[in-house]
Amino acid sequence: MRTFLRVFFLLLFLVVAAGAAGTWYVFKEFDAPGPQAPSGTETIVSIPMGTGLNQVATILEQNRVVRSGLIFRIGVIVNRKAAALKAGEYGIPSGSSPSQIMQILIEGKSIVYKLTVAEGLTSATIIDLVRGHPILVGEVTEIPAEGSLLPETYVFDRGTNRKDLVARMQADHTRVLDELWVGRAKDLPFTTKNEAVTLASIVEKETGVASERPRVAAVFVNRLRKGMKLQSDPTIIYGLTKGVPLGRGIRQSELEKPTPYNTYVIPGLPPTPIANPGKASLAAVMNPAQTEDLYFVADGTGGHAFAATLAEHEANVRKWREIERQRAAASNLRR
Repeated sequence: MRTFLRVFFLLLFLVVAAGAAGTWYVFKEFDAPGPQAPSGTETIVSIPMGTGLNQVATILEQNRVVRSGLIFRIGVIVNRKAAALKAGEYGIPSGSSPSQIMQILIEGKSIVYKLTVAEGLTSATIIDLVRGHPILVGEVTEIPAEGSLLPETYVFDRGTNRKDLVARMQADHTRVLDELWVGRAKDLPFTTKNEAVTLASIVEKETGVASERPRVAAVFVNRLRKGMKLQSDPTIIYGLTKGVPLGRGIRQSELEKPTPYNTYVIPGLPPTPIANPGKASLAAVMNPAQTEDLYFVADGTGGHAFAATLAEHEANVRKWREIERQRAAASNLRR
């Protein structure tokens, strides 16, 4: 009986010792530096949505960022963090320990990608950008309504669906429009949000100078109040090409050609926006500058010269024509 007890306690001791040694080894390896990346910087690892701990450990081992998927798996279980690991695409720094990698996946700071949508693009052009981005997935089959997307820089993870990104653009547009509409000035010469977007799209296409937008908006607001035609060149182009640049100047026949968008011919606003205006242009038409300006023309600096009377405007036009003449002469001399 004594011999049996000795053997039993010896075996128990060996089991406990082995367990302790195994636990010590796991914790040691879990905190030990991992493999060095071939590049010496980081390794890109993608963890798909819905991936369980076992598969995560396998992916990490296959990408050689951990030496043992088993050690990673046990370490995560011991720390009770399996449910906290997040899917995404990660840049794992060279030599990261399994413990550090676990923390990276918990924090969820995955690699993000960007798509910048410039102000004044048409919906068709924006959808072309979305379709052409290699990180996005899925298809977009329909072109959203003109003026329904908010130009902005959008950040997203690999595998984001194109339809979801377009939905974000639409939701952001609606949110910004609603916020600005509440704080709009009184007695504006338009009564609907769509009319505000339409006017903002014209302002967006007329100037690329941020500080000018409220004053350009004021010109068009003043014209609408007086029943004057807007006479905006970008509306002519939209009526001819749906916003595709002509690549040349507008012809006299095109100035006179009746289209629903030719504001040299039609009174008031065109039926829809002619582009997707940014927040600044939307804000400008909601609260335009307080001026009596009715005209503007390029001033040669990238901005515009404004005028309240036709006589002032005609003088500004003559100055601009002289600048154009001088530039043409200088260009001919360089040839």
